[in-house]
Amino acid sequence: MTEPTADPDESAGAPGIGDQFPQLTVETSHGELTIPDDYEGKWLVLFSHPGDFTPVCTSEFVAFEQRREEFEELNAELLGLSVDRVHSHIKWTEWIEENLDVDIQFPIIADDQGSVGKRLGMIHPNAGTSTVRSVFLIDPEGTVRIVLTYPMEIGRNIDEILRSLRALQMSDEEGVAAPADWPENEKFGDRVLLSPPGTDADAEKRTAEAEDDDELDYYDWWFVTKQQ
Repeated sequence: MTEPTADPDESAGAPGIGDQFPQLTVETSHGELTIPDDYEGKWLVLFSHPGDFTPVCTSEFVAFEQRREEFEELNAELLGLSVDRVHSHIKWTEWIEENLDVDIQFPIIADDQGSVGKRLGMIHPNAGTSTVRSVFLIDPEGTVRIVLTYPMEIGRNIDEILRSLRALQMSDEEGVAAPADWPENEKFGDRVLLSPPGTDADAEKRTAEAEDDDELDYYDWWFVTKQQ
């Protein structure tokens, strides 16, 4: 069995938003992977679960697999993780297919020594030795863009993870920001937000531009929405 290997500085803190994801070589239910290198050019959704053969985790894996094609359409791959061994992952996914008629097609990291979970901050002191429900959204350049953490008792909302992925991609492509609940904001609908100007001159320019641009809704120089 290949032991997971982590970044040489294992004492480093867990990666946060804007950090480069540490290079890890891991054993999975689909064989050995090196992350983020093996996902270069793609978005990676890495998510941990407390344990195989548990109810909430089973419901989550079914939910992720049922939405897998939506992630793939967004150039994103799914990758699970827990402190269970590979054979446990294999038997668990077999059980899911046999009993729930869902074929889990994405790999699951076998972190039975806990080294990967510790490196990524997925093992919390009050959660014992199991990994909490963490989600890392990692962009095609290997940069961490979102970190979400849920307690053991609550399953994740797949819609929110997909929404966050779409919002990040939209922001990267268009250089704008997404308001709360985008693209279904109660007040602004699917409109996006322009970044606030950084100087007096830019603020004056923004005001002038808003008067001539029908796509902009101008509330103030620092709060302008745009039709996407």
